[in-house]
Amino acid sequence: MALIWLGFGRQHLCLLKRRSSLLLKLTAVVFAVLLFCEFLIYYLVIFRCDWPEVKTPAHDSGQKTLKAMFLADTHLLGEVRGHWLDKLRREWQMERAFQTALWLLQPEVVFILGDIFDEGKWSSSQAWADDVERFQKIFRHPRHVQLKVVAGNHDIGFHYQMSTYKIKRFEKVFNPERLFSWKGMNFVLVNSVALEGDGCHICSEAEAELIEISHKLNCSREVGEHLEAQVRLFWHLLWGQSLHFVFGASLSAPFLSYRSGRAGSGGLTDFSPQKRGPGRCRGAPLLPASAPVLLQHFPLFRRSDANCSGEDAAPLEERAIPFKERYDVLSREASQQLLWWLRPRLILSGHTHSACEVLHGAGVPEISVPSFSWRNRNNPSFIMGSMTPTEYALTKCYLPYENTVLATYCVAAGLLVVLILVHSGLLPSPLIFGWNLLRKFKTT
Repeated sequence: MALIWLGFGRQHLCLLKRRSSLLLKLTAVVFAVLLFCEFLIYYLVIFRCDWPEVKTPAHDSGQKTLKAMFLADTHLLGEVRGHWLDKLRREWQMERAFQTALWLLQPEVVFILGDIFDEGKWSSSQAWADDVERFQKIFRHPRHVQLKVVAGNHDIGFHYQMSTYKIKRFEKVFNPERLFSWKGMNFVLVNSVALEGDGCHICSEAEAELIEISHKLNCSREVGEHLEAQVRLFWHLLWGQSLHFVFGASLSAPFLSYRSGRAGSGGLTDFSPQKRGPGRCRGAPLLPASAPVLLQHFPLFRRSDANCSGEDAAPLEERAIPFKERYDVLSREASQQLLWWLRPRLILSGHTHSACEVLHGAGVPEISVPSFSWRNRNNPSFIMGSMTPTEYALTKCYLPYENTVLATYCVAAGLLVVLILVHSGLLPSPLIFGWNLLRKFKTT
Protein backbone atom coordinates (compact mmCIF):
# COMPACT_ATOMS: atom_id res chain seq x y z
CA MET A 1 0.00 0.00 0.00
CA ALA A 2 2.84 2.35 0.87
CA LEU A 3 4.46 1.60 -2.48
CA ILE A 4 1.23 2.48 -4.28
CA TRP A 5 1.00 5.82 -2.45
CA LEU A 6 4.69 6.46 -3.16
CA GLY A 7 4.22 5.81 -6.88
CA PHE A 8 1.14 8.00 -6.96
CA GLY A 9 3.03 10.79 -5.23
CA ARG A 10 5.86 10.58 -7.72
CA GLN A 11 3.44 10.74 -10.65
CA HIS A 12 1.69 13.71 -9.08
CA LEU A 13 5.02 15.46 -8.53
CA CYS A 14 6.09 14.84 -12.12
CA LEU A 15 2.76 16.19 -13.36
CA LEU A 16 3.17 19.32 -11.24
CA LYS A 17 6.70 19.80 -12.56
CA ARG A 18 5.52 19.46 -16.15
CA ARG A 19 2.67 21.90 -15.56
CA SER A 20 4.92 24.41 -13.83
CA SER A 21 7.48 24.05 -16.64
CA LEU A 22 4.74 24.66 -19.21
CA LEU A 23 3.42 27.65 -17.28
CA LEU A 24 6.93 29.07 -16.99
CA LYS A 25 7.55 28.69 -20.72
CA LEU A 26 4.19 30.23 -21.61
CA THR A 27 4.82 33.16 -19.27
CA ALA A 28 8.30 33.72 -20.71
CA VAL A 29 6.99 33.73 -24.30
CA VAL A 30 4.11 36.08 -23.48
CA PHE A 31 6.38 38.46 -21.56
CA ALA A 32 9.02 38.48 -24.30
CA VAL A 33 6.46 39.15 -27.02
CA LEU A 34 4.77 41.95 -25.07
CA LEU A 35 8.11 43.53 -24.25
CA PHE A 36 9.15 43.47 -27.90
CA CYS A 37 5.86 44.58 -29.47
CA GLU A 38 4.93 47.25 -26.93
CA PHE A 39 8.33 48.72 -26.02
CA LEU A 40 11.47 47.51 -27.77
CA ILE A 41 10.20 47.72 -31.34
CA TYR A 42 9.77 51.49 -31.03
CA TYR A 43 13.39 51.91 -29.97
CA LEU A 44 14.66 49.58 -32.69
CA VAL A 45 12.75 51.39 -35.44
CA ILE A 46 13.16 55.03 -34.36
CA PHE A 47 16.84 54.50 -33.47
CA ARG A 48 17.52 54.27 -37.22
CA CYS A 49 16.28 57.85 -37.73
CA ASP A 50 18.77 60.71 -37.63
CA TRP A 51 18.62 64.46 -38.06
CA PRO A 52 19.42 65.62 -41.59
CA GLU A 53 22.29 68.02 -42.21
CA VAL A 54 21.71 71.41 -43.79
CA LYS A 55 23.76 72.28 -46.88
CA THR A 56 25.67 75.01 -45.08
CA PRO A 57 26.62 73.74 -41.60
CA ALA A 58 25.43 76.10 -38.89
CA HIS A 59 28.86 76.29 -37.25
CA ASP A 60 30.34 77.47 -40.57
CA SER A 61 27.74 80.18 -41.16
CA GLY A 62 27.48 81.29 -37.55
CA GLN A 63 23.76 80.35 -37.50
CA LYS A 64 22.09 78.15 -34.94
CA THR A 65 20.33 74.99 -36.11
CA LEU A 66 16.85 74.27 -34.81
CA LYS A 67 15.73 70.64 -34.50
CA ALA A 68 11.99 70.44 -35.15
CA MET A 69 9.55 67.53 -35.34
CA PHE A 70 6.37 67.78 -37.42
CA LEU A 71 3.48 65.35 -37.01
CA ALA A 72 -0.19 65.45 -37.92
CA ASP A 73 -3.64 63.90 -37.50
CA THR A 74 -3.36 62.09 -34.19
CA HIS A 75 -7.17 61.77 -33.97
CA LEU A 76 -7.56 60.88 -30.30
CA LEU A 77 -10.88 59.04 -30.15
CA GLY A 78 -13.82 60.44 -28.20
CA GLU A 79 -16.72 59.01 -26.22
CA VAL A 80 -19.05 58.60 -29.23
CA ARG A 81 -17.02 56.74 -31.86
CA GLY A 82 -14.15 55.52 -29.72
CA HIS A 83 -14.28 51.87 -28.66
CA TRP A 84 -12.24 51.32 -25.50
CA LEU A 85 -10.02 48.69 -27.14
CA ASP A 86 -9.39 50.94 -30.14
CA LYS A 87 -8.48 53.79 -27.79
CA LEU A 88 -6.15 51.60 -25.75
CA ARG A 89 -4.35 50.17 -28.76
CA ARG A 90 -3.89 53.26 -30.94
CA GLU A 91 -3.24 55.73 -28.13
CA TRP A 92 -0.65 53.44 -26.56
CA GLN A 93 1.05 53.24 -29.97
CA MET A 94 1.20 57.05 -30.25
CA GLU A 95 2.36 57.48 -26.67
CA ARG A 96 5.20 54.99 -27.02
CA ALA A 97 6.22 56.40 -30.42
CA PHE A 98 6.21 60.00 -29.21
CA GLN A 99 8.00 59.33 -25.92
CA THR A 100 10.61 57.17 -27.65
CA ALA A 101 11.21 59.84 -30.30
CA LEU A 102 11.65 62.50 -27.60
CA TRP A 103 14.15 60.34 -25.72
CA LEU A 104 16.18 59.22 -28.75
CA LEU A 105 16.05 62.30 -31.00
CA GLN A 106 15.92 65.18 -28.47
CA PRO A 107 13.97 67.71 -30.58
CA GLU A 108 13.74 71.32 -29.46
CA VAL A 109 10.23 71.97 -30.74
CA VAL A 110 7.35 69.75 -31.85
CA PHE A 111 4.59 70.97 -34.18
CA ILE A 112 1.29 69.06 -34.49
CA LEU A 113 -0.56 70.07 -37.65
CA GLY A 114 -4.18 69.72 -36.60
CA ASP A 115 -6.86 67.09 -35.98
CA ILE A 116 -5.52 66.43 -32.52
CA PHE A 117 -8.89 65.01 -31.52
CA ASP A 118 -11.43 63.04 -33.48
CA GLU A 119 -14.60 64.45 -31.92
CA GLY A 120 -13.62 67.97 -30.85
CA LYS A 121 -16.12 69.39 -33.32
CA TRP A 122 -19.10 68.07 -31.33
CA SER A 123 -17.77 66.92 -27.93
CA SER A 124 -19.37 68.16 -24.71
CA SER A 125 -17.45 70.14 -22.12
CA GLN A 126 -16.79 67.03 -20.01
CA ALA A 127 -15.81 64.92 -23.02
CA TRP A 128 -13.48 67.71 -24.17
CA ALA A 129 -11.83 67.86 -20.75
CA ASP A 130 -11.33 64.09 -20.78
CA ASP A 131 -9.82 64.20 -24.27
CA VAL A 132 -7.46 67.02 -23.30
CA GLU A 133 -6.31 65.09 -20.23
CA ARG A 134 -5.49 62.06 -22.38
CA PHE A 135 -3.68 64.22 -24.89
CA GLN A 136 -1.52 65.80 -22.19
CA LYS A 137 -0.62 62.35 -20.90
CA ILE A 138 0.25 60.91 -24.32
CA PHE A 139 2.20 63.93 -25.54
CA ARG A 140 3.84 64.94 -22.28
CA HIS A 141 7.23 66.54 -22.79
CA PRO A 142 10.06 68.17 -20.83
CA ARG A 143 9.89 71.90 -20.20
CA HIS A 144 12.78 72.62 -22.52
CA VAL A 145 10.84 71.09 -25.45
CA GLN A 146 8.18 73.38 -26.91
CA LEU A 147 4.94 71.93 -28.27
CA LYS A 148 2.98 74.00 -30.80
CA VAL A 149 -0.41 72.99 -32.18
CA VAL A 150 -2.62 74.25 -35.01
CA ALA A 151 -6.36 73.63 -35.21
CA GLY A 152 -7.92 71.11 -37.58
CA ASN A 153 -11.47 70.51 -38.74
CA HIS A 154 -11.93 67.67 -36.22
CA ASP A 155 -10.83 70.00 -33.39
CA ILE A 156 -13.16 72.94 -34.06
CA GLY A 157 -15.34 71.68 -36.92
CA PHE A 158 -15.50 72.59 -40.58
CA HIS A 159 -16.44 76.15 -41.47
CA TYR A 160 -20.18 75.49 -41.10
CA GLN A 161 -19.62 73.81 -37.69
CA MET A 162 -17.00 76.23 -36.38
CA SER A 163 -17.93 78.64 -33.60
CA THR A 164 -16.22 81.20 -31.40
CA TYR A 165 -16.84 78.96 -28.40
CA LYS A 166 -15.02 76.01 -29.98
CA ILE A 167 -12.09 78.17 -31.05
CA LYS A 168 -11.74 79.77 -27.61
CA ARG A 169 -11.97 76.32 -25.99
CA PHE A 170 -9.18 75.08 -28.23
CA GLU A 171 -7.01 78.15 -27.69
CA LYS A 172 -7.46 77.96 -23.93
CA VAL A 173 -5.63 74.63 -23.94
CA PHE A 174 -3.22 75.31 -26.78
CA ASN A 175 -1.43 78.62 -27.07
CA PRO A 176 -3.23 80.76 -29.69
CA GLU A 177 0.13 82.14 -30.85
CA ARG A 178 0.02 82.62 -34.63
CA LEU A 179 3.62 83.78 -35.06
CA PHE A 180 6.42 81.88 -33.39
CA SER A 181 10.04 83.04 -33.76
CA TRP A 182 13.05 81.17 -32.47
CA LYS A 183 16.75 81.05 -33.36
CA GLY A 184 16.30 83.56 -36.15
CA MET A 185 13.41 81.67 -37.77
CA ASN A 186 9.72 82.54 -38.14
CA PHE A 187 6.88 80.01 -38.06
CA VAL A 188 3.34 81.08 -38.95
CA LEU A 189 0.62 78.82 -37.48
CA VAL A 190 -2.53 79.29 -39.56
CA ASN A 191 -6.10 78.44 -38.65
CA SER A 192 -6.78 77.15 -42.15
CA VAL A 193 -10.36 76.13 -41.26
CA ALA A 194 -11.22 79.84 -41.06
CA LEU A 195 -9.94 80.65 -44.55
CA GLU A 196 -13.32 80.15 -46.17
CA GLY A 197 -13.32 83.61 -47.76
CA ASP A 198 -17.02 84.27 -47.19
CA GLY A 199 -16.55 87.28 -44.90
CA CYS A 200 -17.84 85.58 -41.75
CA HIS A 201 -16.80 87.11 -38.42
CA ILE A 202 -14.30 84.37 -37.57
CA CYS A 203 -12.91 84.35 -41.10
CA SER A 204 -12.46 88.13 -41.10
CA GLU A 205 -10.58 87.99 -37.81
CA ALA A 206 -8.30 85.23 -39.12
CA GLU A 207 -7.55 87.19 -42.28
CA ALA A 208 -6.86 90.35 -40.27
CA GLU A 209 -4.38 88.43 -38.10
CA LEU A 210 -2.59 87.12 -41.18
CA ILE A 211 -2.42 90.60 -42.73
CA GLU A 212 -0.89 91.94 -39.51
CA ILE A 213 1.66 89.11 -39.49
CA SER A 214 2.40 89.83 -43.15
CA HIS A 215 3.03 93.47 -42.28
CA LYS A 216 5.47 92.52 -39.50
CA LEU A 217 7.32 90.04 -41.69
CA ASN A 218 7.59 92.43 -44.62
CA CYS A 219 8.86 95.23 -42.39
CA SER A 220 11.46 92.92 -40.90
CA ARG A 221 12.54 91.85 -44.38
CA GLU A 222 12.86 95.46 -45.53
CA VAL A 223 14.80 96.45 -42.44
CA GLY A 224 17.07 93.43 -42.86
CA GLU A 225 17.63 94.18 -46.53
CA HIS A 226 18.28 97.86 -45.75
CA LEU A 227 20.75 96.95 -43.04
CA GLU A 228 22.52 94.52 -45.37
CA ALA A 229 22.77 97.26 -48.00
CA GLN A 230 24.19 99.64 -45.43
CA VAL A 231 26.79 97.10 -44.36
CA ARG A 232 27.76 96.47 -47.98
CA LEU A 233 28.02 100.22 -48.53
CA PHE A 234 30.17 100.60 -45.42
CA TRP A 235 32.66 98.00 -46.60
CA HIS A 236 32.51 99.42 -50.11
CA LEU A 237 33.45 102.85 -48.84
CA LEU A 238 36.06 101.48 -46.48
CA TRP A 239 37.67 99.55 -49.33
CA GLY A 240 37.57 102.67 -51.51
CA GLN A 241 39.34 104.73 -48.87
CA SER A 242 41.97 102.01 -48.54
CA LEU A 243 42.60 102.07 -52.28
CA HIS A 244 42.85 105.86 -52.20
CA PHE A 245 45.42 105.64 -49.46
CA VAL A 246 47.50 103.07 -51.36
CA PHE A 247 47.07 103.98 -55.04
CA GLY A 248 45.88 107.58 -55.04
CA ALA A 249 42.71 109.37 -56.10
CA SER A 250 42.44 107.89 -59.59
CA LEU A 251 41.50 104.41 -58.38
CA SER A 252 39.28 105.60 -55.56
CA ALA A 253 37.19 108.02 -57.64
CA PRO A 254 34.48 105.47 -58.52
CA PHE A 255 34.01 104.66 -54.85
CA LEU A 256 33.80 108.35 -53.92
CA SER A 257 31.23 109.00 -56.63
CA TYR A 258 29.26 105.94 -55.46
CA ARG A 259 29.31 107.38 -51.96
CA SER A 260 28.06 110.76 -53.06
CA GLY A 261 25.35 109.19 -55.19
CA ARG A 262 24.00 106.61 -52.67
CA ALA A 263 24.87 107.84 -49.22
CA GLY A 264 24.41 111.55 -49.61
CA SER A 265 26.74 114.39 -48.70
CA GLY A 266 26.62 113.54 -45.03
CA GLY A 267 28.27 110.12 -45.42
CA LEU A 268 26.72 106.89 -44.00
CA THR A 269 23.13 107.10 -42.87
CA ASP A 270 21.84 106.30 -39.40
CA PHE A 271 21.66 102.55 -38.64
CA SER A 272 18.60 102.86 -36.36
CA PRO A 273 15.62 100.70 -37.45
CA GLN A 274 13.23 103.64 -37.56
CA LYS A 275 15.29 105.39 -40.21
CA ARG A 276 16.20 102.33 -42.21
CA GLY A 277 12.76 101.15 -43.19
CA PRO A 278 9.86 102.94 -44.86
CA GLY A 279 7.63 105.19 -42.82
CA ARG A 280 4.89 102.60 -42.52
CA CYS A 281 7.24 100.25 -40.65
CA ARG A 282 8.28 102.75 -38.00
CA GLY A 283 7.54 101.41 -34.55
CA ALA A 284 6.77 97.91 -35.82
CA PRO A 285 8.35 95.14 -33.73
CA LEU A 286 11.31 93.65 -35.50
CA LEU A 287 11.28 89.94 -36.30
CA PRO A 288 14.04 87.81 -37.79
CA ALA A 289 14.42 88.67 -41.46
CA SER A 290 14.13 85.00 -42.44
CA ALA A 291 11.27 83.96 -44.74
CA PRO A 292 8.67 82.12 -42.63
CA VAL A 293 7.72 78.45 -42.49
CA LEU A 294 3.96 78.11 -42.95
CA LEU A 295 2.21 75.49 -40.78
CA GLN A 296 -1.47 74.60 -41.23
CA HIS A 297 -3.91 71.73 -41.30
CA PHE A 298 -5.47 72.02 -44.77
CA PRO A 299 -3.07 71.75 -47.71
CA LEU A 300 -2.90 74.56 -50.22
CA PHE A 301 -4.93 74.09 -53.37
CA ARG A 302 -3.98 71.18 -55.62
CA ARG A 303 -6.23 69.26 -57.96
CA SER A 304 -5.49 65.80 -56.53
CA ASP A 305 -2.70 63.56 -55.27
CA ALA A 306 -2.06 62.26 -58.79
CA ASN A 307 1.53 63.52 -58.76
CA CYS A 308 2.30 62.19 -55.27
CA SER A 309 4.47 59.13 -54.86
CA GLY A 310 6.15 57.05 -52.19
CA GLU A 311 5.24 54.19 -49.91
CA ASP A 312 3.17 56.46 -47.64
CA ALA A 313 1.37 58.34 -50.42
CA ALA A 314 -2.35 57.80 -50.96
CA PRO A 315 -3.34 54.42 -52.46
CA LEU A 316 -3.05 54.31 -56.24
CA GLU A 317 -6.81 54.02 -56.73
CA GLU A 318 -7.37 57.23 -54.70
CA ARG A 319 -4.65 59.50 -56.08
CA ALA A 320 -6.55 60.61 -59.17
CA ILE A 321 -9.74 61.48 -57.26
CA PRO A 322 -10.22 65.28 -57.56
CA PHE A 323 -9.98 67.26 -54.34
CA LYS A 324 -12.88 69.42 -53.24
CA GLU A 325 -11.96 73.01 -52.46
CA ARG A 326 -12.64 74.16 -48.88
CA TYR A 327 -13.03 70.52 -47.84
CA ASP A 328 -9.99 68.51 -48.92
CA VAL A 329 -7.77 71.51 -49.66
CA LEU A 330 -7.93 75.29 -49.35
CA SER A 331 -9.56 77.23 -52.14
CA ARG A 332 -7.42 78.53 -54.95
CA GLU A 333 -8.03 82.12 -53.80
CA ALA A 334 -7.07 81.45 -50.16
CA SER A 335 -3.93 79.61 -51.27
CA GLN A 336 -2.84 82.51 -53.47
CA GLN A 337 -3.50 84.96 -50.64
CA LEU A 338 -1.32 83.00 -48.19
CA LEU A 339 1.52 82.81 -50.70
CA TRP A 340 1.22 86.51 -51.49
CA TRP A 341 0.86 87.73 -47.90
CA LEU A 342 3.48 85.57 -46.20
CA ARG A 343 5.96 84.64 -48.97
CA PRO A 344 6.96 81.43 -47.14
CA ARG A 345 10.05 79.39 -47.93
CA LEU A 346 8.39 76.11 -46.84
CA ILE A 347 4.86 74.88 -46.14
CA LEU A 348 3.87 71.86 -44.02
CA SER A 349 0.29 70.60 -43.78
CA GLY A 350 -1.75 67.57 -42.76
CA HIS A 351 -5.40 66.53 -43.26
CA THR A 352 -5.00 64.00 -46.10
CA HIS A 353 -3.34 61.37 -43.82
CA SER A 354 -0.93 60.63 -46.69
CA ALA A 355 2.40 62.00 -47.84
CA CYS A 356 2.86 64.33 -50.78
CA GLU A 357 5.36 66.91 -52.02
CA VAL A 358 4.25 69.69 -54.36
CA LEU A 359 5.59 73.05 -55.54
CA HIS A 360 3.57 76.25 -55.48
CA GLY A 361 4.08 79.59 -57.18
CA ALA A 362 7.74 80.32 -57.76
CA GLY A 363 8.87 76.95 -56.45
CA VAL A 364 7.66 77.08 -52.83
CA PRO A 365 7.61 73.46 -51.57
CA GLU A 366 4.71 72.04 -49.57
CA ILE A 367 5.06 68.81 -47.59
CA SER A 368 1.90 66.95 -46.60
CA VAL A 369 2.69 65.11 -43.36
CA PRO A 370 1.12 61.63 -43.02
CA SER A 371 -0.96 60.66 -40.01
CA PHE A 372 0.84 59.72 -36.79
CA SER A 373 -1.74 57.08 -35.84
CA TRP A 374 -2.25 53.44 -36.76
CA ARG A 375 -5.93 54.23 -36.97
CA ASN A 376 -5.38 56.13 -40.22
CA ARG A 377 -2.54 54.20 -41.83
CA ASN A 378 -0.44 51.08 -41.43
CA ASN A 379 2.87 52.97 -41.73
CA PRO A 380 2.62 56.23 -39.75
CA SER A 381 5.54 58.63 -39.69
CA PHE A 382 6.68 62.13 -38.80
CA ILE A 383 9.01 64.72 -40.33
CA MET A 384 12.35 65.72 -38.81
CA GLY A 385 13.71 69.12 -39.78
CA SER A 386 17.11 70.71 -39.23
CA MET A 387 16.54 74.41 -39.84
CA THR A 388 18.53 77.63 -39.96
CA PRO A 389 17.34 81.13 -41.00
CA THR A 390 18.51 80.50 -44.57
CA GLU A 391 18.55 76.73 -45.04
CA TYR A 392 16.58 73.65 -44.04
CA ALA A 393 16.82 69.91 -44.50
CA LEU A 394 13.96 67.46 -43.96
CA THR A 395 13.79 63.72 -43.54
CA LYS A 396 11.04 61.27 -42.66
CA CYS A 397 11.07 58.92 -39.70
CA TYR A 398 8.77 55.89 -39.93
CA LEU A 399 7.13 54.28 -36.93
CA PRO A 400 6.67 50.51 -36.55
CA TYR A 401 4.19 49.09 -39.06
CA GLU A 402 0.98 47.85 -37.48
CA ASN A 403 0.94 44.68 -39.59
CA THR A 404 4.47 43.85 -38.35
CA VAL A 405 3.27 43.96 -34.76
CA LEU A 406 0.15 41.93 -35.57
CA ALA A 407 2.22 39.33 -37.43
CA THR A 408 4.54 39.04 -34.44
CA TYR A 409 1.59 38.39 -32.16
CA CYS A 410 0.22 35.77 -34.57
CA VAL A 411 3.56 33.94 -34.70
CA ALA A 412 3.78 34.07 -30.91
CA ALA A 413 0.24 32.68 -30.59
CA GLY A 414 1.16 29.80 -32.89
CA LEU A 415 4.26 29.11 -30.81
CA LEU A 416 2.14 29.00 -27.64
CA VAL A 417 -0.23 26.49 -29.24
CA VAL A 418 2.73 24.29 -30.23
CA LEU A 419 4.13 24.40 -26.70
CA ILE A 420 0.80 23.39 -25.20
CA LEU A 421 0.34 20.51 -27.67
CA VAL A 422 3.88 19.23 -27.07
CA HIS A 423 3.46 19.26 -23.30
CA SER A 424 0.09 17.55 -23.66
CA GLY A 425 1.63 14.77 -25.72
CA LEU A 426 -0.63 15.51 -28.68
CA LEU A 427 2.33 16.65 -30.77
CA PRO A 428 5.86 15.26 -30.77
CA SER A 429 8.59 17.60 -29.68
CA PRO A 430 9.98 19.50 -32.67
CA LEU A 431 13.53 18.67 -31.50
CA ILE A 432 12.85 14.93 -31.25
CA PHE A 433 10.96 14.97 -34.53
CA GLY A 434 13.85 16.75 -36.24
CA TRP A 435 16.42 14.36 -34.73
CA ASN A 436 14.48 11.29 -35.91
CA LEU A 437 14.09 12.81 -39.35
CA LEU A 438 17.83 13.45 -39.51
CA ARG A 439 18.61 9.87 -38.46
CA LYS A 440 16.32 8.49 -41.16
CA PHE A 441 18.04 10.69 -43.72
CA LYS A 442 21.49 9.44 -42.64
CA THR A 443 20.48 5.77 -42.77
CA THR A 444 19.11 6.13 -46.30
